[in-house]
Order: sequence, then C-alpha cells, then structure tokens
Amino acid sequence: MPELPEVEVVRRGLERWVAHRTVADVEVLHPRAVRRHPAGAEDFAHRLEGHRIGMPSRRGKYLWLPLEGTGVTGQAILAHLGMSGQLLVQPRSAPDEKHLRIRIRFADAMAPAAAEATELRFVDQRTFGGLSLHETTPEGLPDVIGHIARDPLDPRFDDEAFHQALRRRRSTIKRALLDQSLISGVGNIYADEALWRSRLHYERPTSAFTRPRTLQLLGHVRDVMNAALAVGGTSFDSLYVNVNGESGYFDRSLDAYGREGEPCRRCGTPMRRRPWMNRSSYFCPRCQRPPRAAS
Repeated sequence: MPELPEVEVVRRGLERWVAHRTVADVEVLHPRAVRRHPAGAEDFAHRLEGHRIGMPSRRGKYLWLPLEGTGVTGQAILAHLGMSGQLLVQPRSAPDEKHLRIRIRFADAMAPAAAEATELRFVDQRTFGGLSLHETTPEGLPDVIGHIARDPLDPRFDDEAFHQALRRRRSTIKRALLDQSLISGVGNIYADEALWRSRLHYERPTSAFTRPRTLQLLGHVRDVMNAALAVGGTSFDSLYVNVNGESGYFDRSLDAYGREGEPCRRCGTPMRRRPWMNRSSYFCPRCQRPPRAAS
C-alpha cells in the first residue's frame, strides 16, 4: 500500500492538473470502485456532476478532493488507493487502461502545459481501492478518517505528545510506527528504513524510550520520507505511479526493506527478514540487536 511519500507525490500532481476544475460527468465502470459509497454508483456520479474540485489534501496515507460550490460545502471525495489503485491524469483521447474503474471528465478544457484537455481516471488492478463521497469534519477531513493522527511532515505534528504516547503504551516500536491513530503515513517500508537508520530493532519496547531516542527516530522518519519524496516515492511492480504514470525511484536507495541476504550498508553483516504481523521486517542483526525478550 502506498505510504506518505507516494500519496504526497500523487497529491501534488492532482494539485497541478485537477484543482479548481468543474466536473462535467462521472462514469463508474466497476461497482467495487465505489463500494464505500453506500448510495451506489449512480448517486456518486450524480452528486459530483457540476461541482468544482478544491485543493487536493492529504493526511498520512489518506488523500481527498474537497468539493466547492453551492450545496456541497463540507463534502470531499476520499481516494482509497489500496494495493494497486492509481489516479491518472490522461488526455481524453488516450486509450482506456485495462483496469480502468472510474472516469471523471471536466467541463473546462484546462490542461496545464498541454495542448489537449485531460480527464481524471481511477485505475485499479486488484479492485481493493476506490472513491467515495463523505461529509467533512470541522478540520476539513472526511469524517471516516477523523481519527487519523497528523503525519511527521505536518508542521503541527507534536513531537512531545508522540513521545509521551510511546511511553504510555505497552507496545513495540514498529507496531507504534504503523498505528495510524498515533502517527500517520508510516508503513512497512519506511518503518524498516527509519528503524535501520536509528539502529533500533523492530521489537524494541516503546515504554523504555527516552526523549532523545524518540526525537532521533522522528528525525530519521522525516529524513527517509523527504528523501523518498525527492525521487518520486517507491515503486514496486509498476503498481505505484504518479498521475502521469511515472514510477518513483526510491527503491534503488533502500537500506533495509527488501534486502534480505545483502550486506548491511553500515557494517557488512547480511540483512535478515522475519515474518511480522502478516508482513516482513528487514533488519541488520548486528546494528539492530533485538531486546532480550525478542531474542
């Protein structure tokens, strides 16, 4: 599933190509793509037509498009990218993608830096993702994600509150990093990367974290995410792409994730992989020594 850097790359593309455009019509080509919209495909399409898309927004891994105009104040389209969902901006004349699920056409002909008008397409090979329309909270979030914490790149993220939450929890550090109600946007890839940079084992208990250790970890989380943003995020198997269909290149710079058996870039010890919560954790057994209980 895309993490903060990948979703932010998509958000920036939508800001350039979609913001402030008026929806002419919506075509839902697969009902599963709007299954989170209880009123169904016809209602979803009807409620978007004639309204303007606001500035695309993001919190952690969650992306939404607020609606502007009469009668739609406080509503937003929430995008669930799932494992393979893609939001693509394509010329209207471009052939349909094999797994095209939703098409949004615009009433205007605005196409920045291009001669041909464009449309927004939701493409999803595995149909785990989708679009849905929701009321928004006073903060402007779709109500179904109102419980999601701020992400570490948010200027209003509270480092001290995060540290105190870690100290109160009887948990381990990777579980805490993936808890979207505590800190959002971090998934399996960037958790492993930040923990490697911090020399922390994924099973390290959070209750023993000192303030300097917490701040150091947050610094590495931010560094690895900013580094990924700079190269367009991480793409595997061409499932994650930006709105123009281009892949990210951070997978070439990964220090931990996916490097089982390869030498640690810091000490040369072969990296290891261990099953963890239906996922995998990648770590260096020398640089990231497990706590006694874990070992």
